[in-house]
Amino acid sequence: MNQQKISSWEIIAKNPVVIHASQPKSLNDSVTPNTEDDGSGEPPEPPRKRPPFSGGFWFNDELISLNDLRIVNSRRRNGLILYKRYHAEFAGPGAAVGGEFDWDCQGVLPLGNLLLDSPGSADERQRSYMIRRQWIRLTRQITDNPVPLRRAQLLLNQFEQYFDSETMAQLPDEALALLVGVLPQTITMARYSVESLDEIV
Repeated sequence: MNQQKISSWEIIAKNPVVIHASQPKSLNDSVTPNTEDDGSGEPPEPPRKRPPFSGGFWFNDELISLNDLRIVNSRRRNGLILYKRYHAEFAGPGAAVGGEFDWDCQGVLPLGNLLLDSPGSADERQRSYMIRRQWIRLTRQITDNPVPLRRAQLLLNQFEQYFDSETMAQLPDEALALLVGVLPQTITMARYSVESLDEIV
């Protein structure tokens, strides 16, 4: 019997796995306040917050700002590619985006039928942080492969199982290349390669 192949990303979206790791209590915990007394008699400076991502983007005639924390809707095949300085990150369904989480974001590419929700509770925010980490970890597993063409093909396989052909056709090679650390030409080769994944050396 032929069983339908299920994408690893689809498993994450439907059944997020809790990652047990030491985490800061909040995103600001990594910023160390200046609590030392300098002898001037003045109170120490309060901790400086990282500047939030101040950009926005248009989607379906709506200007969406990521100044505040948002959550990629978990019931749709949607997501965001977030451009950072030297790489890009994919945030799929259920993942936290925006606010101080993406303070270093330099651009955004919406994918699929995008819907961003506002977190309703602290538990929901915490869950969305963990799901975002899972999307990052899955992409990192692909990036760990030493062969660039294979990395490109693995990434495309995941996206093709998750998004429709129209979405895939609109995805720029440059965005995909930044996700797994390859040249855009490598993504182009992987898109039109007639070789199967097992034949790629």
